[in-house]
Amino acid sequence: MSSLSLRFLSPPLFSSTSAWPRTGLAATQAVAPVVADVNVEGRLEPRVEERDGYWVLKEKFREGINPQEKVKLEREPMKLFMEGGIEDLAKISLEEIEKDKGMKSDIDVRLKWLGLFHRRKHQYGRFMMRLKLPNGVTTSAQTRYLASVIRKYGKDGCADVTTRQNWQIRGVVLPDVPEILKGLAEVGLTSLQSGMDNVRNPAGNPLAGIDIHEIVDTRPYTNLLSHFITANSLGNPAVTNLPRKWNVCVVGSHDLFEHPHINDLAYIPAMKDGRFGFNLLVGGFFSPKRCAEAVPLDAWVSADDVIPVCKAILEAYRDLGTRGNRQKTRMMWLIDELGIEGFRSEVVKRMPKQELDRASPEDLIQKQWERRDYLGVHPQKQEGLSYVGLHIPVGRVQADDMDELARLADIYGCGELRLTVEQNIIIPNIENSMLEALLREPLLKDRFSPEPPILMKGLVACTGKQFCGQAIIETKVRALKVTEEVQRQVAVTRPIRMHWTGCPNSCGQVQVADIGFMGCMARDENGKPCEAADVFLGGRIGSDSHLGDLYKKGVPCKDLVPLVVDILVKHFGAQPREREENED
Repeated sequence: MSSLSLRFLSPPLFSSTSAWPRTGLAATQAVAPVVADVNVEGRLEPRVEERDGYWVLKEKFREGINPQEKVKLEREPMKLFMEGGIEDLAKISLEEIEKDKGMKSDIDVRLKWLGLFHRRKHQYGRFMMRLKLPNGVTTSAQTRYLASVIRKYGKDGCADVTTRQNWQIRGVVLPDVPEILKGLAEVGLTSLQSGMDNVRNPAGNPLAGIDIHEIVDTRPYTNLLSHFITANSLGNPAVTNLPRKWNVCVVGSHDLFEHPHINDLAYIPAMKDGRFGFNLLVGGFFSPKRCAEAVPLDAWVSADDVIPVCKAILEAYRDLGTRGNRQKTRMMWLIDELGIEGFRSEVVKRMPKQELDRASPEDLIQKQWERRDYLGVHPQKQEGLSYVGLHIPVGRVQADDMDELARLADIYGCGELRLTVEQNIIIPNIENSMLEALLREPLLKDRFSPEPPILMKGLVACTGKQFCGQAIIETKVRALKVTEEVQRQVAVTRPIRMHWTGCPNSCGQVQVADIGFMGCMARDENGKPCEAADVFLGGRIGSDSHLGDLYKKGVPCKDLVPLVVDILVKHFGAQPREREENED
């Protein structure tokens, strides 16, 4: 199998009209170096090697590896896609699969390399399928196809907008997978390499190309990243055997819609010697045992080197990352071990010319920038056009919703939809003369409002216990019910970001919320086990990003409403509403 060899050209994407004051975002701030002893003999020896086109852990490094690494060694996951293994697997009954340890690992673990997650605990025999949707941009044709897939599964079929600007569809059964994969390819989609130890969906500015104040159009860069990562949807084994999952984003606006501080690699726009490029942040992540904000790599790359530096960082992580305790295998743990300069030097070794510029002080992000609200109607940079941001309650949609969204995108826009990390959807490129008619559409009146109640605006929720086997509590319905009750009791003057996650994996990103709820079990006033939440407070996004702190542990879910009301009054200036007494 030949190695991937593609030439990447950078288009003239920098918006020179954005004359904002240059400030020092985190990508250029000094960080105390981690002192690390990496002089142990052999520590910098790559732990993987290429065999027959795939990257395999060397025998000498296999002692103490985690169960997932053993599954990868037993059978290469990418062969299910690249060598047609899925065609054969899909023909075998679940009853037969359960009798074979290898095939059981195929459906529970290896299929995640194809974006398929078996819902063994709550939906046995059904799969969630996660797509690759760089920058969250999708078409009406793609949306209709996904709607057609989930519709056939009835009540088991639905879709979610995720916190990485992506679609996840639910209810899929194994015999249908080969045909679904073909259908995805026909509409320009793929689910490849979207789970387990792979690079996740490249995130970018949801207003890319239409934003009056954008710094750079992120779409070409996120597309290049996605094409590199998956080798144009053919499969790229060079980056599919990472020690753990890995997130990347390209920042395109002062709003930092992309949440760079929680990504393993974030590209921050910056000028250097009159050239446009990016400073780099590395290592941000969430996990049950540790959450860490990204730190500066003290590196700047030109637009031409977006892919080479991504490749070099991924190879350094792939080669040197440990593969023992899964709670200590994210890239930040390697950065801690080597020290930021040690890690940087390993990246430099893997650059095409073994060179990497130091970070530029000419950061293009305006630090004192008030993050804008993209929900509602807003003018585009293109004269006579506007975009409309729709609130999708906790990101959940049904097949009919998707068909209707596709119809609206075709009639009023250009057949395009934009997904956001807050689980909402934007319809761009609407002629101003069409706005009134769009706003009268039943879908916007009844389901997906451009002007939702203020507390609903910032509401985010992970999949939760309904479908996810790792979730401890139900999240989506509960998040809506708690918020509805809270807004009946208090009034706020600005959106409050409230995030729900069903377990400590924090797919709902509770640590970046104003108020976060992480599912757990506790005991009620009678000493009986009950669903509960650890409550976090004070997370911030933007240039002054900060991860929230634990405010109160193990609050029974039935007691959350009064606690949230109290928090909003004490910390966010909410005013209690006067409640009318019921008449006899």
